[in-house]
Amino acid sequence: MQAAQLLDLIKGRRSVRKFSAQPVDEALIADILEAGRGAPSGQNNQAWRFLVVRGEALKERIAQCTKYGAVVRGAPVLIPVFIHRPSMYNEVKDHQAVGACLQNMLLMIHGLGLGGVWLGEILNQAENVRQILGLPAEYELMAVLALGWPAATNQKSQRKPLSELLLGGTGS
Repeated sequence: MQAAQLLDLIKGRRSVRKFSAQPVDEALIADILEAGRGAPSGQNNQAWRFLVVRGEALKERIAQCTKYGAVVRGAPVLIPVFIHRPSMYNEVKDHQAVGACLQNMLLMIHGLGLGGVWLGEILNQAENVRQILGLPAEYELMAVLALGWPAATNQKSQRKPLSELLLGGTGS
């Protein structure tokens, strides 16, 4: 992939919150998980951990933990992403690494023609989600990715101009 193609992929990714009922093949999910696994992490500790949730009953219980329950219910696949606290070496750095992991996964989702969204509001109920999934306290919820085949592909988003994001020029 050329740099221009990569930039187009990055710029074209949008959050998708409505999905078709078409199932997502296991091989595609494996590719998404591999993309997450390939993210950088301090000291290569790879403190992220994943679950793949497809079952309707489990999705319904998770949906009760967020005001975006309709997104959770409508997604053929959920990937809750956790940080494994015993694997961490630095709170900030490890949380940043999970962010890179999530972005890799979202870019792979988009690159595969799927749609996905990073659910963060669900963190208000992180402890409940962890318990619903039957995980010990050493796993802390970082996000839930909801994904599937998009019901529509016309998502729009505005980005601030780069000039608003640069502090004091280019540093030269």
